[in-house]
Amino acid sequence: MRLFIAVNLNDETRSCLLALRDELRGKSQRGNFTVPENMHLTLAFIGEVSPKKVDKINAIMDTVTFAPFAVTINRLGTFSRGTLWWAGLREEKPLMNLQYEIVYKLALCGFEMDGRKYSPHITLGREVVTNVKPWAIEPFGETVSTIDLMKSERVNGKLVYTAIHTVSSME
Repeated sequence: MRLFIAVNLNDETRSCLLALRDELRGKSQRGNFTVPENMHLTLAFIGEVSPKKVDKINAIMDTVTFAPFAVTINRLGTFSRGTLWWAGLREEKPLMNLQYEIVYKLALCGFEMDGRKYSPHITLGREVVTNVKPWAIEPFGETVSTIDLMKSERVNGKLVYTAIHTVSSME
């Protein structure tokens, strides 16, 4: 199973992201643009895991405690020499602390974690061919109160993400 831990976005935030994605699509010759149901904020990419280890990941997630917190999407950017476009989030303490705690606890339990600095973003498109550069956007966001363990799989050639475990904030 291919797994990651993520924040699934509310409809209002997703709608704003779709408007940005569609604007980018309109300014591009081509690209593989993220479908609405796959827009999320990855907190930890776990990768291929034996189904036997899912309970261990669920147990780790259940030890993570967090209060509801706001996230703000405030910029566009690119990776991969400009072909992967994303909407970036402010690196605010509650988000960064939550992400660090999750990765730290997974690593302590033997899961191999990517050692790169966390750069919170939501992918809008891959393999994008365009002549435009990232432009300024009006900040928007939401309050995060749940995180999900997500399974990534191909179903009839389509990438599908499914939440298989959810942890809620302390209210």
